[in-house]
Amino acid sequence: MLGFGSISYGYNASIIGTTLGQPSFIKYMKLDTLPNATDLISTTNGLFQTGGVIGTLIMPWIADKWGRKWGCAVPCILLIVSGAVMTGSVNIGMFLAFRFFSGAGSFMILAVVPILMNEIVPVSIRGALLDIHGVMLVLGYTIQGWVGFGFFFWTDGGDNTWRPPMALTMVWPLILLIGLPFLPESPRWLCLQGRDAEAEQILIKLHADTRDPDHVVAAAEFYQIRKQMEIDRTLGSSWMHIIKKPSYRKRAFLALGTCGIVQFSGVLVINNYGPTLYKDLGFSPTQQLLYPAAWLTFAWGMNAVAMLLIDRFPRPKYMAFGVLGCMSTLIVEAALVATYLGTDNKSALLACVAMFFVFQVFYALCLDGTQFSYLGEVFPTHIRAKGICLGVAMISLMNIIWLQSAPVAFIRIGWRFYLCMIIPGSIGGIVMWLYFPDTNGVPLEEVAAIFGDADEVAVYERDLDFDVNTHAVIDLHKGEKAGVAHAEGGV
Repeated sequence: MLGFGSISYGYNASIIGTTLGQPSFIKYMKLDTLPNATDLISTTNGLFQTGGVIGTLIMPWIADKWGRKWGCAVPCILLIVSGAVMTGSVNIGMFLAFRFFSGAGSFMILAVVPILMNEIVPVSIRGALLDIHGVMLVLGYTIQGWVGFGFFFWTDGGDNTWRPPMALTMVWPLILLIGLPFLPESPRWLCLQGRDAEAEQILIKLHADTRDPDHVVAAAEFYQIRKQMEIDRTLGSSWMHIIKKPSYRKRAFLALGTCGIVQFSGVLVINNYGPTLYKDLGFSPTQQLLYPAAWLTFAWGMNAVAMLLIDRFPRPKYMAFGVLGCMSTLIVEAALVATYLGTDNKSALLACVAMFFVFQVFYALCLDGTQFSYLGEVFPTHIRAKGICLGVAMISLMNIIWLQSAPVAFIRIGWRFYLCMIIPGSIGGIVMWLYFPDTNGVPLEEVAAIFGDADEVAVYERDLDFDVNTHAVIDLHKGEKAGVAHAEGGV
């Protein structure tokens, strides 16, 4: 069900690419005659990303105060309202105004879904299950790609052909909003609020489908979470505390660095300006919409394959490999564009298209979902919402730079624009490989030790045992029975 939140982001983030590729939208909004049309096109992306930065930084207050589920509900409402107004827009100003709110809702839900996912999935397959977020958000991209392609051939709609694809932006958040009452709240957030009994019951239900008839795993996990939250409640969680405390500050820089480096791949430039890029390469209007849709479908498949690989490698090295692979494909792309753009060499132009597909092998396999696993793993529960939202805000901020500059840059400096991504992205990939700590397979309650805060770890998983006869969790570090299971099987 949470995947519909991921789809909501993917569809909303990429629908503008298809919309700008629809002649009906360009004509209706007079973007074919207005002297500032290029600036307005840039603004459709700029306002979306600006809303993303602001909305994402507001999200921690909602998710920490009211819960992760309310954190999902608020952006769903924003997306439904903004989608309705944009669908009914009668001029470009009205459309642009609600692109801001659409961006806020989209990036808020991009952040809160992995917050909740990180806090309910088992540690052994955390990366794979978090990659569902990547799979589903790319599914959102893919759906809008094929919807846009299909509606391109709807000739009876006149100037309104662009509206039905835009209306679909309301469907995915509506489904999630309806399904939210049936989803579990984060047991870690509940324990942080002192609502231990509710957290316990949720953990038992989450382990109901595993081979845990005596609730051994659930009891041990609940004990570790409960003990850790007793410590976390005493720790500072303000933005200023994150800035002042060295270990928290390091984590904040890791979040900013991870998302910043990944965005140097230029993935949203390729996605949002795909039709424009293919137009510049000399392809027909049909091909300008077909190739991006096929590109996104391929990306969706690669994200699905990533679920089998992500937990097999150290997180930083896995991501660094993906970043450097993306940079390699952009180098080839830049060389091809520099040499063959404007020529009649069809083979070379098709090679330009092929490199975009090779790009997705690295991006979708190594980066799309992995970055959200890593963001959730490096922060403790009491500042996890702030940490993940900080990283997602960085995504929005980087995209403002790329998407605002891309239309003008492709006109003014052409293939050299790729160098603006290649050079810093390559440096970032090397730094990530050499210096970023690995969190793969480490329980969320134990990650603090990696950052020098071993004194803030309540108990390690290796020190926990379970007495089946007495239904007691045994803390071997303390050498005592630390908790007795309830009749239902909890601690």
